Amino acid sequence: MGATIRRGAILIANVLATAGAVRAQEMHMPAQEQHHQMEMAPVRPEYPRMGRAQQNEKGALVTLEQVQKIAGESNPTLRQAEAEIRAAKARQQQSGLYPNPRVAYTADEIRGGSVGGGKQGFFVEQTVVTGGKLGLSRGVFGKDVKLAEIEAEEQKMRVQSAVKMAFLRVLAAQELLFARRDMAMIAQDSVETQRRLMNTGQADETEVLEAEVEAQRMRMTARMQENTLREEWRSLVAVIGQPDLPLTTVAGDLEKGWPEVNEEEAVEAIVKESPAVRIAEAAEARAQIVLGGARRESIPDIQVRGGIEYNHELLGSAPFRKGWEGIAEVAVQIPLFNRNQGNVVAARADIDRAGQEKKRIALTLRERAASALDQYANARLMVMEYRDEMLPRAKKAYGLMVERYGHMLASYPRVLDAQEKLFELQIEYLSALESVWTNGIALEGFLLTDGLEAPARPGEVDRPVRETNVPMPERTMSPAEGRPRP
Repeated sequence: MGATIRRGAILIANVLATAGAVRAQEMHMPAQEQHHQMEMAPVRPEYPRMGRAQQNEKGALVTLEQVQKIAGESNPTLRQAEAEIRAAKARQQQSGLYPNPRVAYTADEIRGGSVGGGKQGFFVEQTVVTGGKLGLSRGVFGKDVKLAEIEAEEQKMRVQSAVKMAFLRVLAAQELLFARRDMAMIAQDSVETQRRLMNTGQADETEVLEAEVEAQRMRMTARMQENTLREEWRSLVAVIGQPDLPLTTVAGDLEKGWPEVNEEEAVEAIVKESPAVRIAEAAEARAQIVLGGARRESIPDIQVRGGIEYNHELLGSAPFRKGWEGIAEVAVQIPLFNRNQGNVVAARADIDRAGQEKKRIALTLRERAASALDQYANARLMVMEYRDEMLPRAKKAYGLMVERYGHMLASYPRVLDAQEKLFELQIEYLSALESVWTNGIALEGFLLTDGLEAPARPGEVDRPVRETNVPMPERTMSPAEGRPRP
């Protein structure tokens, strides 16, 4: 900003001197002679610089490690996943418990009057579970525990990826804000230059108006970038579970450490190692156990009853009552009509569906990885081209133009044009860097990017409408678009 003000102060002399130099050149007058006639005020080139928000921040910077730690403590979905594990273990424990016995009072042939008689007593009844059905039930709910544990691991990956992506978006928004403010200042310089050229008769009103429109557009874009920075910060503090944290400058370097992804290896890793694949495999194993339980359900349980009762009837002609008598009963249900055959067929169908779900998950992961890989590859190509080829050339062209201007061989508007092109390339470079980060993080995190998506329960893991376990990477962006879209 200070350099821009200084340029404005010397702008009148520079513009007039440059105009005279250019006219002298066109008239074949020696530039050195013209330089002696009017001394040029020096202009130093100003190149794009990254990290200015961090350099200007007087307070403490927020790091990625800090927000990751906060998310681990405050993100509610992680607590939900832990609660689901506890619930699944409790259901497993409950499923293996033996049926409670039944204690009952019994009375038979009760009569009143002087004769009396009848029987009264109590008994205990117990169901004896056969066929290993309790063990199979524990196995089914044990798979539910496994599903809940994998889902918790998946949720942790999802939160970590989401926090990292949100953090990098804030960092990119910081850099873009300074770059767009630079563009606004360059556009304002152009307005002032055109006005002074119009005062000397070297520009007309249309050129001034066009420059003013462009300056207004650049100021509007800078203000919009301020809104974007606030939006990205709100997204970050929401996913870490601390929505009231005030906007703070984050620390980081977009140009270092961005994900290096091998396309073929990334796809295979996602297809083979993704928690979604492990969940599908566990769901298929669960279906197999359910089938075993359905087959054994037709094995009848044994009902056992035993007790005692007091018989008040007289013992023949003797004046004594019959007294205490024992009760014993064993019953079993004969699977004559209901052999659980319908549930057996349904369990086989569930196994078939679970097998197809594994294939569907693998294909879905490949399909969705293709989009992220395409955007990552394009963004990486752009970053390399901008960093190694385009930006160095644009900087050199801008530096040469400033040098030519210092020798009165170029006009000041041409200097501003070269500077504007350089900063436009810088903005495109920053957008490509952001895309490399976001798509690379999505690929490294098995496409799990929504840190506030509730973890699925065991019965919901393969619900196709919700697509809980293989969400499409959200708000990853194409470098051509320049900004992510919600």
